[in-house]
Formats: sequence, structure tokens, C-alpha cells
Amino acid sequence: MGHTSSIDYAKRAKQGFLAGACLFLVGALGEVLGHTVVTLPEWEQTLLLDAVILGTLVALLSVLVFGIVLPLVE
Repeated sequence: MGHTSSIDYAKRAKQGFLAGACLFLVGALGEVLGHTVVTLPEWEQTLLLDAVILGTLVALLSVLVFGIVLPLVE
């Protein structure tokens, strides 16, 4: 058997969740402020919507992968 590296899965799950949550908040605040303060071009609205979607996916998948799947596989 090969030597496995010691990865702190709990730390990685928390970091991934926080990164996803920050990405979500930036996208959501940009959407809200963009509609109330100024008029945003379509490409910026698309970019902010993508940030919201990717932030949600990163937050959920990092917890699922690093918090549940990888510790069970190891």
C-alpha cells in the first residue's frame, strides 16, 4: 500500500464553504446594488448571476466532497 497524505478534511471543507459563500455574497450584492444604484450592462448581470450559481455549487460541493466523501473513502 502507498503512503497517503494527511489532509485536514474539516479545514478544507470549511475553507471551500467560506470561498463559495463569499462568491455568492459578491454576486448577490452586486445584483442588488446593480439594480438599485446603477444600470448594469447585460454581460455584468450575467457575470454576477454566474457568481451566485458558482458560489452555491462550490459551497455545497466542498462540504459534500471534503466533509463526507473523502473521509469515508480514505
